[in-house]
Amino acid sequence: MSRNINQFLKGELEKLEEQKLFKHERVIESEQGAEIIVNGRKVLNFCANNYLGLSSHDRIIEAAHRGIDRRGFGLSSVRFICGTQDDHKLLEKKVSEFLGMEDTILFAACFDANGAVFEPFFGPEDAIITDELNHASIIDGIRLSKAKRYIFRHADMTDEIKQNAKGKDTYGLEAALKKANEDGARFKVIATDGVFSMDGDIAKLPEICDLADKYDALVMIDECHASGFMGRTGRGTHEHHGVMDRIDIVTTTFGKALGGASGGSISASKEMVAWLRNKARPYLFSNTLPPAVVSATIECLDMLNQTTELRDRLEANTKKFREGMTKLGFDILPGVHPITPVMFRKYENSSAVAVEFADRLLEEGIYAIAFSYPVVPLKQDRIRIQLSAAHTDSHIDTALKAFEKVGKDMGLI
Repeated sequence: MSRNINQFLKGELEKLEEQKLFKHERVIESEQGAEIIVNGRKVLNFCANNYLGLSSHDRIIEAAHRGIDRRGFGLSSVRFICGTQDDHKLLEKKVSEFLGMEDTILFAACFDANGAVFEPFFGPEDAIITDELNHASIIDGIRLSKAKRYIFRHADMTDEIKQNAKGKDTYGLEAALKKANEDGARFKVIATDGVFSMDGDIAKLPEICDLADKYDALVMIDECHASGFMGRTGRGTHEHHGVMDRIDIVTTTFGKALGGASGGSISASKEMVAWLRNKARPYLFSNTLPPAVVSATIECLDMLNQTTELRDRLEANTKKFREGMTKLGFDILPGVHPITPVMFRKYENSSAVAVEFADRLLEEGIYAIAFSYPVVPLKQDRIRIQLSAAHTDSHIDTALKAFEKVGKDMGLI
């Protein structure tokens, strides 16, 4: 039987290769940063989630060493047995204060946090209303719950019901909330990415909160691509939109802007967090965060509380790159987020064009990855550029010149 499945998979893998959809991993031979070593050659990295440039920052590394020196390498336990140290409680307090929430519970990753956040609260008599482009971890977390699921069209706040190409009804957010009420939902929660990772667009939180108030629903946001740099002081999209006091649940990661290693969290009311400590399976049955990650994340939050220098630099870098790409004539999705998708949707063989473009960029010393189906919808192939506070003006100028050269060589601009 194993030979049969292996033979089947071999054929499927060959199809992915033929369709230019196979995900090849490039090997980095250095620490993470704006400049990295790939195949023995220094290149500029423009596709990391290292938004604030903290992945290899001296202060973060020193803090990680302190964590190991003070509290060891690991705890060999889950939190409720013997896996809770004083630093875990301190980190939860600092995350709560940073995000403007009452309490926080830590997880190994935000994927685990999103996998844990729905099932303990919402059962068959409840409703989860979710944006159709939400992250896979939110989708999987909702599937673990027995609650009714209502999917609304991306960023569509209306009460319109439309039919898709297959003749199936699709809902705007208000229409989905009305349907949940008609179906007699006890508790309702609207779940959305704060920033959508493939497009870099920001959720319409003021409108979402208004509808949540109107229909007596909770609001949950995933802030993985926002915590640390969105908003005036980097608190996230709820600060960016001025609705920090109107959000009920925030999930986020420490593996992107907040140090870039691992770990995640759920922040909410004290009652909700206490319930999660008793009912959330990824928390109850997973090892606690290691001391090095905890100590380094505490240091990261302390840095961000002291100054907005890094998020300010990231904002300037984003503006410079976006304006440069627009001037060159590339098709980029508009916005203000450092995620800058360079689109190849107008080409018939869009996936092959995107892959070739990324390969040619690497030859020019720019590390960037092509995204194709199923990571993004069919014919929405792109190179997702991500700016960092660690990028200098020179780095960005070099990237723009490389895009211009490859674009002209391939006859795209």
